[in-house]
Amino acid sequence: MKFKLEHTAASSKARAGLMTTDHGNIETPIFMPVGTAGSVKGVHVKELDEDIGAQIILGNTYHLYLRPGMDIMEAAGGLHGFNSWNKPILTDSGGFQVFSLGDIRKMSEEGVRFQSHIDGSYHMFSPENSMDIQRTIGADIIMAFDECTPGDAPYDYAEKSLGLTQRWLERCMVQFEKTTPKYGASQSLFPIVQGCVYPDLREKAALHVQQFNADGYAIGGLAVGEPEQTMYDMIEVCNAVLPVDKPRYLMGVGTPVNILEAIDRGIDMFDCVMPTRNGRNGMLFTSKGIINIRNKKWERDFTTVDPDGTSWVDRTYTRAYLRHLVISKEMLGAQIASIHNLAFYLWLVKEARRQIKNDTFKDWKESMVKQLSVRL
Repeated sequence: MKFKLEHTAASSKARAGLMTTDHGNIETPIFMPVGTAGSVKGVHVKELDEDIGAQIILGNTYHLYLRPGMDIMEAAGGLHGFNSWNKPILTDSGGFQVFSLGDIRKMSEEGVRFQSHIDGSYHMFSPENSMDIQRTIGADIIMAFDECTPGDAPYDYAEKSLGLTQRWLERCMVQFEKTTPKYGASQSLFPIVQGCVYPDLREKAALHVQQFNADGYAIGGLAVGEPEQTMYDMIEVCNAVLPVDKPRYLMGVGTPVNILEAIDRGIDMFDCVMPTRNGRNGMLFTSKGIINIRNKKWERDFTTVDPDGTSWVDRTYTRAYLRHLVISKEMLGAQIASIHNLAFYLWLVKEARRQIKNDTFKDWKESMVKQLSVRL
């Protein structure tokens, strides 16, 4: 993978760049729809490509490992062959899902032993087999195996956790170098910067990952319960150290406002389940603010979902109709809401890129943050 930094905005650290992979180019800043089990819930690949404008999607190592399993994944030619998505894919390492299992996982220096949420069977994730599994999935960008520290962790725990993540990263790198891609397309491994909410640990982590001269770097362990301003502060600490000429990926974040604030601080890549998960529950993100479509106030509103929006959903369906579908628990309601929200997120980062290249990002961002925070 290659990354070209095309422009940095005036009066901001916001950047426009171009990532080149064997499965296509990615214009940054970019939002990546989350396809946990090999699909973005309720959304066809044709809709992702043509209607939403996705340039890269995510796959989840933990879920794909358990089901359908790596034998089927390899026989299909990797996730690209399995789900018919022919553009770039990024996979997480499985770490976040394993650590969220709580009492049904046990961590050691070797890795994490856990029980499947599907059938209770026991499995082990280590830095080495996380690399092997992600090789088999065949994503263009794969993530290092790390511990995602809780946002309220005390300093001693966060420091110990960071040490483990750093040792695991070194093992990930060794295994990555010992193995090769399986399907003829190159893969890039991104280290993850941890350190919880402690500036000295974040700085230490950002300095540590640079020694590996990776194709890009991720910032993890944020948006996990800490105050928003603390998250922004940690982004600034990390980006002050991370290389300027490599892409920066903020994992699992977040709201449209979070994304704009992070772009302003120099982040290039984002993912989050919020557009689809919240959409399925009736929350719509629009150019004028947030709509809870379940509210009775929309029952007789025959304007379109977002009159100023750019997707075909915004031109086709009324708020009254979408409310009816959601209240009636019709599958189409969840689909429409998911497509709308994803299209909005992709529009937002695309417009941010345009504003960056025009040196108008800072003023535009300030006005958008106010607008997007409104509850309609």
